[in-house]
Amino acid sequence: MKNGRRCEQATGRDGRLQVADAGTWLGVGTKISKGHLNMNESKREAMAKLTIPEAQKSRRRVGPVMVLVLVAVVLLVGLGIYAATGRADRKPVPAATAGAEGPAVAVPATPPKPGDVILTVSGYVIPRERIEISPKFQGTVRTITIKKGDRVKRGDVLVELEDEEQRARLQEAQGQLALAEAALTNALANFERQQMLASRQIDSVQALDGARRDHDSAVAQLTSARGQLALAQTYLDWCTIRAPIDGTILEKLVSPNELVTPQSFGGGRGPSTAFLAMADLGDLQVEIDLSEEDTPRVHLNQRCRISPETYPDNVYQGHVAEIAPEANRSKGTLQVKVQVESPDAFLTPELTAKVDFIAE
Repeated sequence: MKNGRRCEQATGRDGRLQVADAGTWLGVGTKISKGHLNMNESKREAMAKLTIPEAQKSRRRVGPVMVLVLVAVVLLVGLGIYAATGRADRKPVPAATAGAEGPAVAVPATPPKPGDVILTVSGYVIPRERIEISPKFQGTVRTITIKKGDRVKRGDVLVELEDEEQRARLQEAQGQLALAEAALTNALANFERQQMLASRQIDSVQALDGARRDHDSAVAQLTSARGQLALAQTYLDWCTIRAPIDGTILEKLVSPNELVTPQSFGGGRGPSTAFLAMADLGDLQVEIDLSEEDTPRVHLNQRCRISPETYPDNVYQGHVAEIAPEANRSKGTLQVKVQVESPDAFLTPELTAKVDFIAE
């Protein structure tokens, strides 16, 4: 008994004292109060509240597994829907069986019958020959007698250029021709005289050779003078520009008093100084850019039916007149021209027309 209290003590396995009553001594030199023990008990209770029960731990482990299972189910359902729609989109392949248990054989496509339309393509109506007219030398327009849309005949006067310079050159050439003719007359008389003297042995053979040389030179000068005269006449004739064919004026790009020059090259192939364009509208074609996969269906002289987009009820007969020997790489097309047979005024150049290619 110490401090008026009884203390029961016993010796533990580790050699320390164990007490049965709080407020006594524990071990050697250590005293535990009752309040200290109560504080330790409250800490243990708090720790017990913070501890996760085993049931909740198992639920947390099950949560991620359920998410993975749901994702797998959604993927399987999506794959099933994709497979079902893929089978629905597939087109059945027509086949015929040799027997009840024989292998499947593909049925060939039915060949088109003569007269059937095997291909329809749109193109543009064009004249077979479009002629662009320009002067053969630089000049100034004096008069122009036509306008766009006029029908002209071969040889009709279209444009007249100023011709004062050409007329002066023609007169000069005529004067040179007269001089050449006079020189030839003199040379011929001298040559004949020398021939007579040489035959009588009055004059030398050398003088006869000189007279012959002068005569030949006069003949050459006369030929040159005649050529200059013809050239001057040609330039004068070029001052009057005439229609080269029967046709219709498509373009008129010049007016009186304007300066015109020769063209380098034209016909839609590049720069041009042409001041008139004309074509025979009774000779029309349809120009088509044919796709490369359709080229096996078209051949020369193949029959076609043509109908303009503006007048779809008008149908014209035609045939394939030209297939270009070279394709257009950038567009992947081949140019084809279909000749229109018996065109009329309803077919206007540069408008769209539909072409049906007929099986033969």
